[in-house]
Amino acid sequence: MSGLTARYDLYACDRADRCRYLLGRGGDRLLFTIGLNPSTATREKSDTTVAKVEQVALRHGFDGFAMLNLYPVRATDCSTLPDAVERKVWAENLRRIVEIVSSTEMPVLWAAWGSGIRTRGYFLQAAHELSQRLDGSGARWQHFGPLTAEGHPRHPSRLRYAWNFGDFAIDRYLVRFLNQPSGSSLR
Repeated sequence: MSGLTARYDLYACDRADRCRYLLGRGGDRLLFTIGLNPSTATREKSDTTVAKVEQVALRHGFDGFAMLNLYPVRATDCSTLPDAVERKVWAENLRRIVEIVSSTEMPVLWAAWGSGIRTRGYFLQAAHELSQRLDGSGARWQHFGPLTAEGHPRHPSRLRYAWNFGDFAIDRYLVRFLNQPSGSSLR
């Protein structure tokens, strides 16, 4: 699926396209997918993760999707991201996510970050911040398929289309994992 040609009408990045804040297709009923960090997909080109997210959205009654991430810096392997977070891009990313999700009535958020969330502490901190900022917005958190053995929502690259969405208790998840040691954190 990698390298599929696509044209996404929802797209936001920095000047050099090193940070991608948003990628997707507009519609009346968007599925907001929250991953870890963007990989190779661009406005013109999909990648495996984005192609799967789009298929899941279409197969489950959504006519559009927005791929968002806990951290906007591109990397094909999240463990290669810097240990120290770039505060400015981290804050800008969260601001943009809250803005687009809050502009939607009864938004559905697909927690889709996988166990990679443990590689950098700032991933969990971003999930916590999003949960707090979106509290009261009517946002409904979901996961797709069974949680991992450790209790993480699965990454889209590890999905089966036969699976379904289930409610994701973001608050309980965060209480469980925020107090465990993980990779680097905000400084």
